[in-house]
Amino acid sequence: MPALGSQRRLLGSLNCTPPATLPLTLAPNWTGPQCLEVSIPDGLFLSLGLVSLVENVLVVAAIAKNRNLHSPMYYFICCLAMSDLLVSVSNVLETAVMLLLEAGVLATQAAVVQQLDNVIDVLICGSMVSSLCFLGAIAVDRYISIFYALRYHSVVTLPRAWRIIAAIWVASILTSVLFITYYNHTVVLLCLVGFFIAMLALMAVLYVHMLARACQHARGIARLQKRQRPIHQGFGLKGAATLTILLGVFFLCWGPFFLHLSLIVLCPQHPTCGCIFKNFNLFLALIICNAIVDPLIYAFRSQELRKTLQEV
Repeated sequence: MPALGSQRRLLGSLNCTPPATLPLTLAPNWTGPQCLEVSIPDGLFLSLGLVSLVENVLVVAAIAKNRNLHSPMYYFICCLAMSDLLVSVSNVLETAVMLLLEAGVLATQAAVVQQLDNVIDVLICGSMVSSLCFLGAIAVDRYISIFYALRYHSVVTLPRAWRIIAAIWVASILTSVLFITYYNHTVVLLCLVGFFIAMLALMAVLYVHMLARACQHARGIARLQKRQRPIHQGFGLKGAATLTILLGVFFLCWGPFFLHLSLIVLCPQHPTCGCIFKNFNLFLALIICNAIVDPLIYAFRSQELRKTLQEV
């Protein structure tokens, strides 16, 4: 946050354009690509953050209120909502502090601002890592519930779920501290990008396998009812559409941010990469949008949870 302007100082200086690509105007004799920079107003950041904040608070409140939702699956969903909640709160807090500093309302020493910025960066990074981890945990939980249905309650027990949740939170905090401390090291960036690719691959493999099993089950029912084609095609199209939405939203919201990290390593001073660096605020806005969409995909589809939300 010390460097106020159109770009946020999130995660050290990852949102800062490398020195060779800092100028926002083109030189008269420059023949590089024209840059398309999408401007994200601070008001939009605050609005998206507040919408996400309300949605995820409702999810946490509903799960905490209804004892029927006190199961490992809903605890993972609750922790995902808490992670998305932290993403929203940290971004709203950073935007608010930046606006107050720019307006001169908040006057403080540079050292205090630096420490506050580091705390917010750790909070944002940790919440992002934990959000990705809990998305993976939900995928694994659903996979076990389908392929090991008879053993599910003996495999995914409450004590085991609590240990997994605690491990994810501890790992997220440690990872964020290390990342903020060594953000300018190539290995750290590559580890984060590798983590995203691994999580995307894990979710894709598990959900595709689950869809294949569901289609196979639908074919078996169709044979018994002797209406194979309509049931199989309808179910397959619906399942494929759901899978496309689930993985598509994940990739669309998180992919640009990790593409940004990859390009910092691969081409930090290339003009084309410089054009992408200038849209860092857009990539952050997409992550906040993911925090808005997650409750719609993983929480609000539950009839029991919707009923509890009406009571809340």
